[in-house]
Order: sequence, then C-alpha cells, then structure tokens
Amino acid sequence: MTKFEELDLSNEILDALDAMHFEECTPIQEQAIPVITEGKDLIAIAQTGTGKTAAYLLPVIDYLAYNKDNSNSIKCIIMAPTRELARQIDVQMEGFSYFLPVSSVPIYGGTDGKTFAIQQNGLKQGADVVIATPGRLIAHIQMGYVNLNDVEVLILDEADRMLDMGFYDDIMQIVNKLPKNRQTLLFSATMPPKIKQLAGSILYQPEEIKIAVSKPAEKIEQSAYLIYENFKPAMLCHILDSVTHQRVIVFASSKLKVKELALQMRKSKYKVAEMHSDLEQERRDDIMHRFTTGKIDILIATNIISRGIDIDDIELVINYDVPAEPEEYVHRVGRTARANNSGKAVTFISERDRIRFQRIEQLLETEILKPALPEGMGESPAYPPTPSKSRKKWSNRSKAGNRPKPGRRNGFRNRSGKSNADKNTKQ
Repeated sequence: MTKFEELDLSNEILDALDAMHFEECTPIQEQAIPVITEGKDLIAIAQTGTGKTAAYLLPVIDYLAYNKDNSNSIKCIIMAPTRELARQIDVQMEGFSYFLPVSSVPIYGGTDGKTFAIQQNGLKQGADVVIATPGRLIAHIQMGYVNLNDVEVLILDEADRMLDMGFYDDIMQIVNKLPKNRQTLLFSATMPPKIKQLAGSILYQPEEIKIAVSKPAEKIEQSAYLIYENFKPAMLCHILDSVTHQRVIVFASSKLKVKELALQMRKSKYKVAEMHSDLEQERRDDIMHRFTTGKIDILIATNIISRGIDIDDIELVINYDVPAEPEEYVHRVGRTARANNSGKAVTFISERDRIRFQRIEQLLETEILKPALPEGMGESPAYPPTPSKSRKKWSNRSKAGNRPKPGRRNGFRNRSGKSNADKNTKQ
C-alpha cells in the first residue's frame, strides 16, 4: 500500500492526515490523486466506502491553498445528490483543510431561514469550495448573487445517483454557467450509458480509473426466484408473511412502480412507506425516522437509498426488480448484514430481467441459489435465457473532444512550493 507521504501533497495536508490517523492510501486515492494533481479531467468508478471523498478533496485543497488570490470568488464546486452526503463531504473538508486557509460552505435544502442566510452569505463572500445539491444551488443562482466566473474545479460525486434522482437538467444548467477551461472530476459507483453521455458532454480527454467492485458480505444469504411479472405481488406477500423480519427494504425499478406497490401493500394492511425522488427532503427524513424507530416495517424504494443509508439491523432486502447495473445489486443487498450481523437478500427475476441477473452472477463469479416457486405462483421462466442475436451499441456523439484544451494550469503546486510545470521546465 502507498503511504500518503509518498504522494505530491503539502506538509500541511500530511499533518492533517496524521492528526486524523490516515496513513495508507486506498486504491482509489492512490490512483486518483496523481491524476488530479496533474490537472487532468477524471472519470473514477468506485463504490461508496472506498475513500473517494479524500481522493478528490486532498489534491484540490492543496491546490487552492497554494494558489490563493484576493478575489474572494468560488474556486471549486462539488455537487452531491443528497444533503446527507453534502454535509459528510463538508465535515471531511474541515478535517483535511485544518492547517490550510481554504474555506467551504455546504448548500442544501430542507433547512430553516437562519441556515439559508448562512448559505447565502457564504456564496456572496465567495467560499473557496461550495459543496451543494444541484437543486438548491440553482435556487441560489437564480437569486442573482452567485458568481461562478472563477470556478476552476467541478466535482460530481455519486453522479449515477444524481441522474437516478432526475438531476441531469440541473447539472447541465450549472455546468453551462462555468468557465470552459476548468478541471472536471466525475465519481460514480456505476457506469451506465447515461453516465457515459454526461461524461462525454462535460469532460475533456479524461483519464479513467475503475476500482473493482467488492462482493456482498459472506453473511448475506442470497437467493432468487424465477417468476413471471404478474405473480410478483403475491410472491412478495408470501415472503413477508413467512418471515419475522421487522425491518425490510423492497427495491423497485421506478418511482411509478414504487408508488403502485406501496399502495397495494397498504391495502393489504402492511406497515409500509415509499421512498423516491418525488418526495421533499423533510418528508424523506420523516419516513427514515419512522423506519429506524420501528413505526414502519417495510420500506419500498428506488435506488435512492441503495447507498448512504446507515441502519445496522435490516435483516431482509428484496429486489422486486433486478437492478439495471450489476454493481447496483451489490449496493442494494449491502443494506443488510451490517455491523457483523447476518441478513438475507431475495431477488425476483422476471422473464425480461434474466439477462440482467446473468450479468450479476458473472460479476459475482458465483451462481445464486434459485429455489423452486411455492405452489400457486405459476411456472418459472427458463434460465439462463436464450441470448439476443443483436444488441445495439451505445455511441458517444458528444462534441466535447472538439473543445480547446483547458488552459487553467499546467499542474498543481507540489510540497516544495513549486508547480509541476516548474519541475518539468528544469528537466
């Protein structure tokens, strides 16, 4: 493992890391920090919990500290899908920048007037780093006091979640107000076509890093039922009636399906709530509180909570629909068997989801147990499915490659106080 002191980071950053007892880099930090230090655009595919926040904060804080000016303008924007993640990033920002004069302000919704005023003041005065959810940042921009002309670095954290939550238009609206000669860093747990499209639109000749997806915990008992779509509701009730689990998460593929399924379950007298991006933040917080305190037994949700939810006693996860990306399966089932507990994960595989589930098994390098259906649930679709004869490939039509090369800088400042460009000149 590489130690942080082996990387091109300032003594002040190393002192902060030492105070926080950070010694060795995680793989994403080891690979991403040198790329970011060189000023290159980056696409990094890494799961939550791999240390990606430090991977982008450390070199950016270092650069901003040694390239301070008197403009009091915003230099870096970090966009995150939820206020919880924005707050988490801000806390880490405070720790890493403890010995350096770099300021930050978190911008997110669901707050009172006092907090909004603090956010407003931070944006007006020009914090070095703005950590924001897209919707709330746009709300401030529309009020006319946010100057983005001097932004040098744009970071998208958990980009796939932001797109799942419908933030694509908001992201592009913000991006279009930024200077073209900036550095852009995109971090995502998965790489579906829509992320490739976004990357092609806003990044310039990016480096790519992909950290291998970790496998589900060994204490998760995984199984899957091959079942036709019309039998899924009955199968869900059968499982819920045959277990004693008090806290269950059911993942469905869309907001519409979540709403419909929650309505059906309420009619059947189950204590359920729904979670999706159409809900206001205050409503989401209330639902999560009721779920964690046992007032709700079953949470029916989109991928919005497949990451970032920290509840240790979820014993059962049900994939009502197979996730579109294999990596997302790992995130979903990872909601159970936490804090050294055991747990179960059950997936329903309809006839149209068989190829998706096959990709999951290929990623996990194992065949997941597929029990026979209970009586009354019909016959199972054949598995594995017959492969399709032709598959349409996604193509990148972006014009991003035609943009002039960013001229923001030739390199970040190194620990000696000299830039990488200075070093290259002397060689």
